Amino acid sequence: MEKLSSILQEHVAQEKDTTNKLLGAAFVVVNAKDVLFSGSSGRIDFDPNSRPFNTDTFTWMASMTKIITITCFMQLVERGEIGLDEDVRPRVPELAKMQILRGFDDNDKPILEDNTKPITFRHLLTHTLGLGSDLADPDLTKWSKAVGRTDTILSWNREGINTPLKFAPGEAWYYGAATDWAGVILEEITGETLGTYTQKNILEPLGIKDTGFWPEKLPQTADRTAVCTYREGDSLKPGPLPPPKEHILESAGAGLYSTAQDYATFFQGLLQGKLVKEETLQEMFSPQLNETQAGILEMIAYNIGGQDAFSPEYPKGAKLNHGIGGVLNVEDVPGKRRKGSLMWSGMCNSRWWIDREVGIAAALIVNVQPHGDPVVKSLYNELELEVYRCLGIQ
Repeated sequence: MEKLSSILQEHVAQEKDTTNKLLGAAFVVVNAKDVLFSGSSGRIDFDPNSRPFNTDTFTWMASMTKIITITCFMQLVERGEIGLDEDVRPRVPELAKMQILRGFDDNDKPILEDNTKPITFRHLLTHTLGLGSDLADPDLTKWSKAVGRTDTILSWNREGINTPLKFAPGEAWYYGAATDWAGVILEEITGETLGTYTQKNILEPLGIKDTGFWPEKLPQTADRTAVCTYREGDSLKPGPLPPPKEHILESAGAGLYSTAQDYATFFQGLLQGKLVKEETLQEMFSPQLNETQAGILEMIAYNIGGQDAFSPEYPKGAKLNHGIGGVLNVEDVPGKRRKGSLMWSGMCNSRWWIDREVGIAAALIVNVQPHGDPVVKSLYNELELEVYRCLGIQ
């Protein structure tokens, strides 16, 4: 897989000019036994003489967090501490009180309807609850303004994830803050913070040391933390900072900071069966959506202008579903991942996939906004094609 290094190098800036380039990128590929590739290129800051971007470069993972925290949640299910189809409203007062936003009256006052349907743990883990993201949904933005709300999903507190539902639980598919509520439930069940549980049950057993919800508690990473960048036109400028270091909620949906190296270790542990049992993995990699829900997922993925952000790895129109932990392609992607592969990404354009049929997992770690960066799209496509070419899969 030597060509992967040159592909990385071709997509990063060698000098000050960042036109159609990234500052840095790291890529890892593993199977259950070996690290098949671990490489990087570029630098962590705008100064051409700054530290190289390596596989131990530290970044905010954003929604890349979900695959790790969802593995935590599935450990609870595996131990019988909660059922996937348990109604979780009695566990969390905010969930019990959630209403459905049905629109606005002539005075822009929200029209809210009480929810009478169960909210299950499965709804939270598959984005079928009805929660959206107030930063991306115009109706929720309008609702926030109408009620005088100032917190958002990135405030990392309970008020920031407490919005009305867009539909009754189970009726459709919509991406939002549901995973964060699953983190609240984990804390209620275990009596531990999400960070403490993750440390004890995921990170420590695998020897992972550069991952956590609080960067200041990982001082060894300070001098290898990548700056946030933002593409304006074709070039990069300093980007928005990650969410505040001081926060109440350890966000199960977007709170982790980590490295490519640590994600490689995590994925290898998952493939080795060290974190959850085989039957649990099978559930995570099984389609969870009915035809209506899957149709809405595909509409969002392909028809609302968001494919570069949401699903750049798929040819438009490829059949999709959702597992527990990410999106599933339900048919082979030519020259790339096989059917039943799970994937997700983060706001800063890092991405991962797990192909259980071939037995590999891979992660690309970058640090650029906005989500859907065209340079990352090109890089990720070339990397994946080369991985499968090396494996003899067309």
